[in-house]
Amino acid sequence: MEHTQTTRVWDLFVRTFHWVVVVGFFTAYFTEDDLMGLHIWAGYTVLSLVILRVVWGFVGSDHARFRDFLYAPGTILGYLKDFVTFRNRRYLGHNPAGGAMIVLLLVSLLATGFTGLVMFGAEGGGGVLRELAGAVGALGEAGEETFEELHEFFANFTLFLAVLHIIGVVVESLVHRENLARAMVTGRKRSE
Repeated sequence: MEHTQTTRVWDLFVRTFHWVVVVGFFTAYFTEDDLMGLHIWAGYTVLSLVILRVVWGFVGSDHARFRDFLYAPGTILGYLKDFVTFRNRRYLGHNPAGGAMIVLLLVSLLATGFTGLVMFGAEGGGGVLRELAGAVGALGEAGEETFEELHEFFANFTLFLAVLHIIGVVVESLVHRENLARAMVTGRKRSE
């Protein structure tokens, strides 16, 4: 029986961040009106973690840093072309499409959380953006509806990105015969 060498790729913070954000996002997504307290706390948790992840993208471990997975648009498009023909190269960290997806997810989660905070404050709930929310509230019902629509758009866009991310992980796992979901639990991937 051949023993496959592995190497640590994802640090504990990246792995914990990933799975807590998954649970937090879906908790917030599915508890919108019925359990507003849970929705708000899940949103605060996700937003706080995303902010920490952005910081970690500059000071964290090698594969957690943005410099490890930010690629030029031409490189991303070339990778996607190879991806659809199942000829994509294996990367130890995030591949070019995966890196772009991480950035899109972080931006979309930030926008979802920010618009949620503004809505919460505008509706009289308080929150950390109380002053900005007061300005939105002063715009009246139209201002509140705009932020509500933006919040819903970004929540749905994040869900769409998450589905694309899962498809990419499944295809990449099959093409390279490597369980990427397990790697996000253990932190280890097959050595190159």
